[in-house]
Amino acid sequence: MNSESLEEINAPEAGDTAPYIGWERRAVIDLSAIRSNVKQVADLVAPAKVMAVVKADGYGHGALPVATAALEAGARWIGCAHVAEALALREAGIEAPMLAWLHTNDTPFEKAISEGIDLGVSGWDLELIAAAAQAVQTPARIHLKVDTGLGRNGSTMADLPSLLERAAKFQSEGLLRVVGVFSHLAVADEPERPETDLQLEVFDQAIEMVEAAGFNLEMRHVANTPAILSRPDSHHEMVRLGLGLYGLSPFEGETPATYGLRPAMKLVTKVANVKKVNNGQGVSYGLRYLTAKETYLALIPMGYADGLPRVATGAPVTIHGKTYPVRGTIAMDQCVIDLGLDIDPAEFLGAEAIIFGEGGESATTWAHAANTINYEMVTRISPRVPRYYVEGTWGQAGD
Repeated sequence: MNSESLEEINAPEAGDTAPYIGWERRAVIDLSAIRSNVKQVADLVAPAKVMAVVKADGYGHGALPVATAALEAGARWIGCAHVAEALALREAGIEAPMLAWLHTNDTPFEKAISEGIDLGVSGWDLELIAAAAQAVQTPARIHLKVDTGLGRNGSTMADLPSLLERAAKFQSEGLLRVVGVFSHLAVADEPERPETDLQLEVFDQAIEMVEAAGFNLEMRHVANTPAILSRPDSHHEMVRLGLGLYGLSPFEGETPATYGLRPAMKLVTKVANVKKVNNGQGVSYGLRYLTAKETYLALIPMGYADGLPRVATGAPVTIHGKTYPVRGTIAMDQCVIDLGLDIDPAEFLGAEAIIFGEGGESATTWAHAANTINYEMVTRISPRVPRYYVEGTWGQAGD
């Protein structure tokens, strides 16, 4: 993506009469890291294709810029949870093959079929999709989803024969084509657990059943990021790259660098206030933290409305290369850190405060403070935080 393209995606919304003057908070997204991660995985899984999963607005990174960068780097497919997400990308000019798999009875199947979006099918949705194909006079391309043990979406193995019979009928009528079969793994991020072996065995059985029913499959896909990195036997014709696309590790205790991945998001703001307080000063709602001595407190203008977990007391904020823990309860718009007494407050007021990313701690460290996972940390960053796109402005960030 050239400098003119970056200027375009970083511009204020069309019609905004007041241009940005400086910035208060932003999530800086390094698109060169996205490309690097795609290339790393594409080399690892070749000849399998890479589907770049950009659901949930690209895990909070921005679906359109991420999808564009991923395709430029060699991803062949784009994956979305909802048809609405895929349609927005089509409207924005993404022409690559796309798959959407999480539906309700109000999903706009007709529009999806007209726009050439492949559809995941669990069973109950098959008739709705066939009816939509009839309405638009275009056969739907479907991927049959099989529940191999996760217990969420997908046909059970017991129901699969009936689903295949119904799908064969609709295919013979020219209403759809079964082009793929897929599933999702429950514990691939815990490689020592035996359930993944069991799921892959069930998936192989499902493939045999689908092929025996006469369907000519173009692709089989089951590998998510942890399986991409740890189970080459799961790669088949395509893998679905989610967390790894954004440069985060799915494995506890292992950094992205272990797998040649680069975190793409840096979450940053500026110190909004610095003041000296006495020993015993309470901090934030509930007064669950009291200063142990005279100290300087710094106000960080980000809170749970921006996506920081309210419970992440103790999470790190980095200023001038030093990390300070969040003290007290994180509020809607702000949180507080304790700087100690041996500082010059003039050097901190207005200084860059890194929540996570290059130059600071990792999204994983914040996740640990909130008793959650790094997937959630990046995905939950709210639209109130502007996304700002760069090309290799920083080097490789650890996790």
